[in-house]
Amino acid sequence: MANFEAYQEYQRIDDFEEDSPPGEEDLLVHVPEGLSDSWHHIKNLDNFFTRIYQFHQKNGFACMMLSEFFELFQFLFVVTFTTFLFNCVEYDILFANRAVNHTGPGQNPLDRNKVSLPDAILPSQQCTERIQENSLIIFLLIMATIFWVYRMIKVFCNILSYWEIRQFYIKALKISMDELCNFTWQEVQDRLISLQREQQMCIHKKELTELDIYHRILRFKNYMVAMVNKSLLPVQLQLPLLGNLVFLTQGLKYNFELILFWGPGSLFQNKWNLHPKYKRAGNRLELAQQLSRVILLLGVANLLLCPFILVWQVLYAFFSYTEIIRREPGSLGARRWSMFGRLYLRHFNELDHELHGRLGRGYKPISKYMNSFTSPLLTVLAKNVAFFSGSVLAVLIALTVYDEDVLTVQHILTAITVLGVVITITRSFIPDEHMVWCPEQLLQCVLAHIHYMPDHWRGNANKSETRDEVAQLFQYKALFILEELLSPIVTPFILIFLLRNKSLDIIDFFRNFTVEVVGVGDICSFAQMDIRRHGNPLWMSEGQTEASVYQQAENGKTELSLMHFTIKNPRWQPPQESSVFISHLKEKVHQDAQGGPPTQLLLSEAPLCSSLLSNGSGNEPDNLLASVLAHPVLTASGLPGRFVPPSTAASAAASVLASLSSSHSQLPHASRSRSHVHLPSTHPDSTMYCSDRTIIDSMSGSDSRMKSTTLLSEFASAEMSLHAIYMHEVHQQNSLPHQRTFGQWQNPVPMRELSSNAGSQTHSVHTAVSLSNMPTPLRLGGWTEEEEGDAEEEEILNSGSTPKQDSRSSY
Repeated sequence: MANFEAYQEYQRIDDFEEDSPPGEEDLLVHVPEGLSDSWHHIKNLDNFFTRIYQFHQKNGFACMMLSEFFELFQFLFVVTFTTFLFNCVEYDILFANRAVNHTGPGQNPLDRNKVSLPDAILPSQQCTERIQENSLIIFLLIMATIFWVYRMIKVFCNILSYWEIRQFYIKALKISMDELCNFTWQEVQDRLISLQREQQMCIHKKELTELDIYHRILRFKNYMVAMVNKSLLPVQLQLPLLGNLVFLTQGLKYNFELILFWGPGSLFQNKWNLHPKYKRAGNRLELAQQLSRVILLLGVANLLLCPFILVWQVLYAFFSYTEIIRREPGSLGARRWSMFGRLYLRHFNELDHELHGRLGRGYKPISKYMNSFTSPLLTVLAKNVAFFSGSVLAVLIALTVYDEDVLTVQHILTAITVLGVVITITRSFIPDEHMVWCPEQLLQCVLAHIHYMPDHWRGNANKSETRDEVAQLFQYKALFILEELLSPIVTPFILIFLLRNKSLDIIDFFRNFTVEVVGVGDICSFAQMDIRRHGNPLWMSEGQTEASVYQQAENGKTELSLMHFTIKNPRWQPPQESSVFISHLKEKVHQDAQGGPPTQLLLSEAPLCSSLLSNGSGNEPDNLLASVLAHPVLTASGLPGRFVPPSTAASAAASVLASLSSSHSQLPHASRSRSHVHLPSTHPDSTMYCSDRTIIDSMSGSDSRMKSTTLLSEFASAEMSLHAIYMHEVHQQNSLPHQRTFGQWQNPVPMRELSSNAGSQTHSVHTAVSLSNMPTPLRLGGWTEEEEGDAEEEEILNSGSTPKQDSRSSY
């Protein structure tokens, strides 16, 4: 009560359009007069919530600061060690090109010509003279020193900021640093929402919702995801022999964000408001020219800094990857999710840890899918190269075993090392002859985790075109390193010659797909996940959406993102339009479940289905998912004793989802007050999770909470996977008349098409213009999924983030 009375005396700022006045964006304003532990009116909730999230994900103050200091020392080490290697080492002596004669009393005559490490290192005075004589080295050292001092100042600022966050966790959220690792982000988020009711961190709203917090943390990332969806980013390169390439690196992404969000001349006037001039259509051509000039200047700056950035990239890559390549040469043949893949596959309002967990679960299935493609010609070459290299290596090893003096022969160790690397690399191209893959089933398993797949992949999983498109999402680590090394050279040309041509489209995008939400600020409208404004009729939203082709999110991005957010945040209450869609989906699931296989049958098939899909995880959610994916294959296989009518993956998924809703216990979200959590049973009489419940009941309170939280997280992920499978199957049924042949593409609807027909609009309401109903392009890299869009009227937008109707994703 005392806190509330003190808040009544708090003087609110005069400008209600901004969260903070200029120049005070990074301050935490504390209420004086005895309430030093209270946080009222936090003036940059974007930074505040982002730091709270990072503090949780990076395991607290000590781990974060230790990482910051090691980054400082790592940069200092790379610069110092490189300078030493270039100026303080006598390589003629080190490589024995020049003889060394050690003379002195007591010196063994046999050791006079031996070279020791100190012999190859120059005296400090001579080393200093070399450095002083090289003006280029001095210039680079000055540049490195300036950057290091800047980084050091930033680290000390971060120390102060995150110490404040540490105090907030302990005093406001009542979470000690020792217990931080035991709390999930959802539990931290729940405490933030409760604290808002007591202390009013945001003065524009009495209550915060989960979506408000996500919007604050992911404001700019949602824009990036939407621009990838609308084919504005990344820029595609047409190269001879290589064809169409999607080029997106960390450096290029950094430049995009600098241009659009927080750099000088960016579109945002602060971290939560788009500049008003970009919300008006009257001067769009002038604004496009202005943006083109900004891109040009940044491209020229990148071109001037290219040599220095390139040197740093090469040095950092050398120190980072050389030891790994020497120890595990095959690591270059491993794959990783590309930068483009992470943006393309990301849901609206999906936090980093949620995305990493989802892509991590899909890593093994997609690796198996990519490994199912082999080149017979490359296999023959690899086998023969491995044979010849192995033969020479075997002789060298045999000679070394016979007489170790062979190692003293010049370049013998180099030859042995190179031959070993060649053999390791060539073996990675030789497939396991005992393995049998089913590309279609593997791609379905991949879909269950990544949730997005173009329509033309279905039925074409064994084609090289599909494999090449998947490779754009899941690239070789060697290709990733090569792209990062080339980034300083390629980035200036992309900015100057390619991105500038899209200036008008970018201006139109931000005007048409930016909305203002009370208590949040300007966000990408797609992030509202509004089915009425951005739904796609082919994705179960027919009759519920008013979106034109230009406004629709492709590949079911709006619908799948809505389901993902609802499952991850079950206490969130969607707005009316979203609740209607979820209810419609629930009814459709129950209807299709009537003709689906019994859940008990799916559970009994789990071990066999897991074996068919090479699923070795062994946990119940993955086994259940394997049953749903492989059941149609089993019913169509004609195995003896199987008199089950054929079914589809959609009906099997619907059967499981319907069983989850009819079970005697829902999927509860474990709270800290519960010591025992009842896990879901797929049937009232099922004992599927009996062993898990027994284990949990026998554990201590803390261990029980950790175990139940982990299991609930796995089941939530499995539930979303089932929804993704089901919604894709239903989409295929709805879009059969609209199917196109493989390899036919169309260009996305240009941004200027909408803006040329748009009428006058306010800063928070953007009128949609209906476009001709045309098939939507689905090509990887040219796909036009809309990931973050909403064109709500102002009164709906202002209440779009407040609870309206209770709805749950579990059926």
